[in-house]
Amino acid sequence: MKLHQSKVFAGSAALMIGAAVLLSGCASNTPAATSTSPAASTEATTSTAPSSPAAATADLKTGDSAKGTIVVDGKGMSLYYFTKDTKDTKVSACTEGCLKAWPIAVASSSTPVVEGVTGKVGTITSPDGKLQLTLEGMPLYYFAQDTKAGDILGQGVNSVWYLAAPEGAMIK
Repeated sequence: MKLHQSKVFAGSAALMIGAAVLLSGCASNTPAATSTSPAASTEATTSTAPSSPAAATADLKTGDSAKGTIVVDGKGMSLYYFTKDTKDTKVSACTEGCLKAWPIAVASSSTPVVEGVTGKVGTITSPDGKLQLTLEGMPLYYFAQDTKAGDILGQGVNSVWYLAAPEGAMIK
């Protein structure tokens, strides 16, 4: 009898795990409804324009957030300005340890693909030889604590990190 109960329990557990996996896949389509983290109010959503080949490979595009329309990368990750950078700089002011918390936004080529961003987009060369995206002459960065598309946890950090608006303004 014990052996039979163990098989029934194991089978039930497998079904429950399978159902949980399926449900978690569905839940990811509605992050705001299922999120219980305090970051839920600091999420952006990427624009829902019809997919095109450029949309899938865009270096920069727009997303909606609690701070308005912002610039995100092709995967929906929010992008930030560092106020210690100088407009039209050729070198980022964020170096060494700063780059661990604020990784650079890397371009796919010297002519970045842009969707919905109206400011002047360009690149500079980072110390490791990568092409860092710029908007209106200012380098763009990610915030390492933004772990999923739509997070805007870096907004206002230390009063020097701010989201980028599509026309190139700094959102304060």
